[in-house]
Amino acid sequence: VNDNPSQYRIMLSGTVKSPKISFDPIFLMLMPVPLGMKTETTVNIIPQDYLRQSRIQVELPEFDREDGDRICPFSVQFPNGQDIVVSSDGTNIQLNCHIGFSSSRPVSYLENIFFIDEEGN
Repeated sequence: VNDNPSQYRIMLSGTVKSPKISFDPIFLMLMPVPLGMKTETTVNIIPQDYLRQSRIQVELPEFDREDGDRICPFSVQFPNGQDIVVSSDGTNIQLNCHIGFSSSRPVSYLENIFFIDEEGN
């Protein structure tokens, strides 16, 4: 390049990937239990394409009972934390999540539980 007046052109191309999470299992069905007892299962959250650490928040559905009270019979716990971590090789580390359900009254329930990252995805 020093004394050579030639022009150089560099072309760059790339792909933008949006971060996403997937679940194992993808559908959750908790076993019926006696009233007041807790049923619980573990769900694996598999983050993909996160370039920096992010924190997962959970929106749990509420249920209107016949007496007018609103209850949230679901519970969610992250035994190893709720942070999406990027490992040294650039991959994201899987999270474990315990989802539980308990109600003192009979309830049949089909609802969504939303897992949201810090950017609202």
